[in-house]
Amino acid sequence: MLPHPLITIVGALSKQGRSVAHALLESGRYRVRALTRRVNSLEAQRLASVGAELVNVPLELGYKQAMIEAFTGSHGVFLMTPPIAPPATHEAELGMELANSAVEAGVEHLVFSSLENVDEVTKSQKFAPHFTDKAKIEAYIRTLPVRSSFIYLAFFYTNLLEYYTPRMESDTLVFPIYLPRDFHAPFVDPLSATGPAVLEIFSYPEEYAGKSMPVIGDILSPDEIVSTFTRVTGKKAAYRSAYTREELLHHFPDFVANELLMRELLGMAEYATEYGYYRKERDLSWSRKINPNSLTWEKFLRVTGWQGQPQSFGV
Repeated sequence: MLPHPLITIVGALSKQGRSVAHALLESGRYRVRALTRRVNSLEAQRLASVGAELVNVPLELGYKQAMIEAFTGSHGVFLMTPPIAPPATHEAELGMELANSAVEAGVEHLVFSSLENVDEVTKSQKFAPHFTDKAKIEAYIRTLPVRSSFIYLAFFYTNLLEYYTPRMESDTLVFPIYLPRDFHAPFVDPLSATGPAVLEIFSYPEEYAGKSMPVIGDILSPDEIVSTFTRVTGKKAAYRSAYTREELLHHFPDFVANELLMRELLGMAEYATEYGYYRKERDLSWSRKINPNSLTWEKFLRVTGWQGQPQSFGV
C-alpha cells in the first residue's frame, strides 16, 4: 500500500499555513511537512501532535539548498511568502527562489498564495507591492516545468482584530476601517478558509492546474461590518474612515514612522475601491461552493466570540 502523498507547507505557522496543515491532516489523505524556524513554539508542537513533521528552515533568501532538502520527497508544496514591509523589496526574489527549489526537489504540484498585479491593472497608478510581487511570483511559477495552482485570499477579517483595532470613544466602540463606508469588499477568515481551498486543489489537481481561485468568506461594506458587530455582540459601535492619509494617521499615528508602508496601505485600499479587489473574470463564489462551512462575518463573530478587544495571532 502506497503512503499518503506528502505536502510540504512553507510558512506553516502563518494563518494560512496553519489552516492548510490542519485541513490536510484532518482529511486523513495527506502527510504534512511543516517548515518553520519556531519548531519549539506551542503552535508548532500542536501541529506535531496531530502528525505534522517539523523542519527548521528560515523563510529567507540564501537558503536554497536547505529548501531543496526540505522539499525532497514532497508530492506537493503550499507556498507563500511572508509579509515583507517596505522599504524591503525582496518578496518576488524570495518567492522565485522557493519555487525553483521546489522544482529542483522534484515536486509535482505547487499551490501558491497569490494576488492580483496592481501595477498591471492600474498601469502603475497605485502602489501595492505586496500584491504585485505575489503576481510576479505567480507569473514566474507559470513558466516552470511543474503543475501549479493559485489562491487569492480576500481582505482578512483578522486585520480588524490585529492591526486596525477598534477603540472606545465615550460609550461607543469606534472602528477605523481602511475602506469607504458603503464600499462592498471581499473579506475572509484565513485561519478557517485557506485549508479547505488548498485541500480541494490538491484533491483534484488536473481540474485546478493553471487556475487562480479567489478565497472569500463574505462581501460586505464597513457599515455592514459595524452593524453586524452590534447585532451579534450587543455593543454600541460606529464606523470611522481610515481611507485617506490624514484619517489613517489620525487613528494610527504610529504609521508615520514608515512612509512607504503607509503608501502601500493607502494604495491597496484605493486599488480595491477604484478598480475592484479581483479582476472581473474571477469566480467569486468558488470557495464558498467547495466549503459550505465558510465563515461569513457574522459566523466569524459568533464562532470566535470576539468583542472588540485587540488580539494577536502570532505564535
